[in-house]
Amino acid sequence: MFFERPEAGETAILVHISIHSESEQEDPCEFEELALSAGAVPVESITGTRKQPSPGHFVGAGKLEEIAAAVRAHKAELVLFNHSLSPSQERNLERALKCRVLDRTGLILDIFAQRARSHEGKLQVELAQLQHLSSRLKRGWTHLDRQKGGIGMRGAGETQLELDQRMIGQRIKAIHKSLDKVRGQRQQGRRSRQRAEVETVSLVGYTNAGKSTLFNYLTNARTYAADQLFATLDSTLRRVDLPNFGPAIIADTVGFISHLPHGLVEAFRATLEETASANLLLHVVDAANEENQEYIDKVQEVLMEIGADQVPQLQVFNKIDLLDDCPPRLQRNEQGKPVRVWLSAATGAGSELLLEAISELLADGMVEETVVINPSQASLRSKLYGKGFVEAERIDECTGSYQMSLRLPREELARLQQEGVQLIEREAESAPAQRAARESSSDDALNHGLSSQSA
Repeated sequence: MFFERPEAGETAILVHISIHSESEQEDPCEFEELALSAGAVPVESITGTRKQPSPGHFVGAGKLEEIAAAVRAHKAELVLFNHSLSPSQERNLERALKCRVLDRTGLILDIFAQRARSHEGKLQVELAQLQHLSSRLKRGWTHLDRQKGGIGMRGAGETQLELDQRMIGQRIKAIHKSLDKVRGQRQQGRRSRQRAEVETVSLVGYTNAGKSTLFNYLTNARTYAADQLFATLDSTLRRVDLPNFGPAIIADTVGFISHLPHGLVEAFRATLEETASANLLLHVVDAANEENQEYIDKVQEVLMEIGADQVPQLQVFNKIDLLDDCPPRLQRNEQGKPVRVWLSAATGAGSELLLEAISELLADGMVEETVVINPSQASLRSKLYGKGFVEAERIDECTGSYQMSLRLPREELARLQQEGVQLIEREAESAPAQRAARESSSDDALNHGLSSQSA
């Protein structure tokens, strides 16, 4: 269902109308960036104001003639509206302008179609396209409302439009079934990481904030990163070893945008679940953008929509290399917890501060205790090693019991106490040796979780 695109791009007219009745207006500059990201060549931008959109053409008769004149003058192949158009408005505009018309949602869908690389990403984009297309089947097809006729063509009376709608419905069901399978695979990978007690950190933020560049720097990965909107669509997971903490998983996700089409949020729910289930969100912000506070608010709206607004966040103000006299720094709140890091993912300046802040926030829910495990609890000792909780161990030669220095979540410690495990004062031990033991014991389970996710 992906659009076929010409190699040289398409000449486009951009239309942005300020509607007085709308509380939130779209950004014309962002719309131009969307058009460029889609491969269009904007040659003229037409603006105007209206109290209410016109039911027939969205714009009035005078503005419609102005757009038509621009199309003829530039021999434009495409007119892009920075608004959501109804199917009838699109049909009427195409009939009047004698060229293709695309609204904001259609443009974003086209960009997503170009960027999708993985099988999952392509399925998600196709689902969103089909849901958008289902109400626009009549566009450009004058025969769809006629019943089939002729020898050998007579049937049960279904029109071509009804047949196409039925086929689209069947394809949507098939995609939902495939995405359910993908969702199950993701859940299996998450369960594996949870069993290994491996923390997950998810990168979120407005599109083109530099998430993929930061992801590549932290993990030495080679995911696609470019100075364009929606460069990343496919969620990617990589392991990173955090200082004074151990292994963790970092996930790169699709960027957000103001008024992200609801169909895309639904289609990408399997990918966005990775964000909602993370232990920590790195909210990447373009520090060089003067409107970054507005973008922060937009991201918060999407996080609330997908149920990830309660996940702890660390703001990462990126691209400080584009600012004058802005050194890397770590900001803390009144309780001393990290809340904001200023860095440059392109140069790596401030990356060590980010790793320090991540380690500190993830370790906030961890406790260190020394416990006594009786010989009869050998299976429990094995589970503690399997989950990577053990940092050091000493055997009492008199009783045969194990004195184990543990580093584990508070809820896990509470479960141990319920099983009758005795706590004792923790002895001072070598921190590097403790860390090495914990990382080694969790490697197998961690790798299993990553391989399940890749599958």
